[in-house]
Amino acid sequence: MLVNLQEILADTRQKHYAVGLFNCVTLEMTKGILAAAEELRSPVIIGPAESLLTAATLEEYADMMLGMARRAAVPVALHFDHGFTPELVERAIGLGFSSVMYDGSMLPFEENLRRTRDMVAKAHEAGCSLEAEIGHVGSNGSAEDDISRTVYTDPADAVRFAGESGCDALAVAIGTAHGVYTQTPVLNLDCLARIAAACPTPLVLHGGSGLSDEDFRACVANGISKVNIFTHNNLAAARAANSHFNQSTGAFELMPVITEAVKRETMHHMRVFGSDGKA
Repeated sequence: MLVNLQEILADTRQKHYAVGLFNCVTLEMTKGILAAAEELRSPVIIGPAESLLTAATLEEYADMMLGMARRAAVPVALHFDHGFTPELVERAIGLGFSSVMYDGSMLPFEENLRRTRDMVAKAHEAGCSLEAEIGHVGSNGSAEDDISRTVYTDPADAVRFAGESGCDALAVAIGTAHGVYTQTPVLNLDCLARIAAACPTPLVLHGGSGLSDEDFRACVANGISKVNIFTHNNLAAARAANSHFNQSTGAFELMPVITEAVKRETMHHMRVFGSDGKA
């Protein structure tokens, strides 16, 4: 069933688990993620990011994913991730996405707050939830290449931003980075704990693909309600296709192999995040 982000994250902090946003760009990936959620009885968040619109348009993603989300036997939020362009965020809202992220984290604080507040009003009018970001999650070269330095989120800024913007979830910067890691990240769990203690809004961890299972569990224990995953599933899909391909293998034969690989990878993370059995 299709739900928004506010609904899907409602009891995460109280019950000490997180829900995964598994970015997906193909039918096989989407099927694998939803199959994992249904088998484990886990709520789940799916959808593309602005940086992934080179593979398909927002309209094409909506055509594929909205019906699948509505038919699912568990709560599913369809989320447009890292929307930097206001027009694209508004288009996602109009297409029926139940959740969007407006990412103004590279803007000055006051400008980010003003623009986010305006976008929250538009999203809420349509029954859509909105995620925002302050601080900045850096890049390891595979996404947002012009940004390489993480600016940690200040707890006082988080409280003010969440309260004044009205956002439904807030992505915070605690030492992770987007993409494939070139070195081991150093998490600032003390910063995270201080943000969570001061800010009741659900907190989001971006750039999680290079973390260990223990790192994820520590982040959830210290207040994270939503974790973004793409690289793990993207690589699992590619490796499955590569390992099963030969000169007589067609795309059709590879589809179930890719779906199963993504399902297994997703199930692992759902168990780590503690969302299994929560649907």
